[in-house]
Amino acid sequence: MHKEQIKISVIVPIYNTRNTLSKCVDSICRQTYENLEIILVDDGSTDGTQALCDTLADTDGRIRVYHKTNGGASSARNFGLQKAVGDYIGFVDSDDYIDEDVYENMAELVMKEGYPVVQISRDERDEAGNRLPDVCIPPKEIRFCEAETFLKELLLHQGDCSFCTKIVKKELFAKHRFPEGELNEDFKLLTQMLQQIEGIAILPKQGYHVVCRSDSTTRKRSQDSFSRVFMDIVDNADRMQELVDASYPALHLHARRFNLYQRLDYLLHVPISQMNGGNTFYRNVIRYLRRHIRDTIRNPYLTRKNKGYLLLLTAAPKTVRKIHRQKMRLRE
Repeated sequence: MHKEQIKISVIVPIYNTRNTLSKCVDSICRQTYENLEIILVDDGSTDGTQALCDTLADTDGRIRVYHKTNGGASSARNFGLQKAVGDYIGFVDSDDYIDEDVYENMAELVMKEGYPVVQISRDERDEAGNRLPDVCIPPKEIRFCEAETFLKELLLHQGDCSFCTKIVKKELFAKHRFPEGELNEDFKLLTQMLQQIEGIAILPKQGYHVVCRSDSTTRKRSQDSFSRVFMDIVDNADRMQELVDASYPALHLHARRFNLYQRLDYLLHVPISQMNGGNTFYRNVIRYLRRHIRDTIRNPYLTRKNKGYLLLLTAAPKTVRKIHRQKMRLRE
C-alpha cells in the first residue's frame, strides 16, 4: 500500500539577499514534490528584501512570510520552527538553490524506509555558477550511515553537518533549537541530535547548490578582521571531546584530532595583531597545543603537513604566521 505523503516545511532564513532570493525561492517552488509549505523568515532586512518576500508570496499559495527584528540566522530558523506544521523540516539558505527533484528524492526515501533524517549531497559554486572543488564527497549510491560513523566522519572533516542538505523529522526539534549567537550552529545541533537517532540516510545526487559569495562574512576579511566562527569551532571541539569521551570512547583519537585541527584553523586565521598575551582565547589555544604536543606527534588521523604546522605554531606562533601570510600573498 502506498504510504500517505509527508508534508515538508521548508524554512528560508533571509537577511539582505535581494539579488539572490528570487532564484532561491523559485527553485523551491519548482519542486516536483508539491506537498510543501515554504516559510520565508525576513530577519530584519534593510535592502528591500522584505518587500521582495511579500511579492514572492503572491506567486505561490504555499509561501508564508514572516518579518522579525534582526537576530541572526539561528534566530530566524528557530522562528520558522515555531511556525512550521510539516512532518519533516528542511532548510535552504537564501543565497543558495536546489534541483527540482531534491525533496521528491528525500521524501520517497522517508516514506519507504521511515528514516528520521535524510540527506542530499551538495556541491559548491562561485557566483558565476562555476563548480568549485567538492567539500563533501558524495557516496556512489544511497547509503545509511550509522550515528557513530557519521560522527566519526564529522570529526575527520569528511561529513556534512549542514541542515540545509537534510530533511529532519519535526519531533527531533521538540527539545532542540539552533544555538543563537554562534556561527558554527549546525555542527552543535546535529551532534546533539545524533545521540537520538540510529543514523542518517545519504543520497548520492548533488542536488543542493551552495553559492560561495565574495562578500560572505566568513570569507571577506581585511588583515585585522576576524570572524568569530574560528573561536566557535574551537569551543565546539571542546564540547565534542567531552561528548566522545563520555559516550563514544572508540572515537577518542578522532576527537583529539578534531580538537587539534580546529585550533590549527584558528591560528591560521586569527590576525597577527591579536596574537598577544592580552588575548585570553589565543593564550588558551597555545597552552592547549603545548599540553598536547605528544598527541600531535602520535595522532594517526593528522596528516604530516597538519603535524608540521601544529608543532611550528606551538613553538613560534607569530613567526610562523608571518611566514605563512607572506606565502599566501605570493600565491595571489
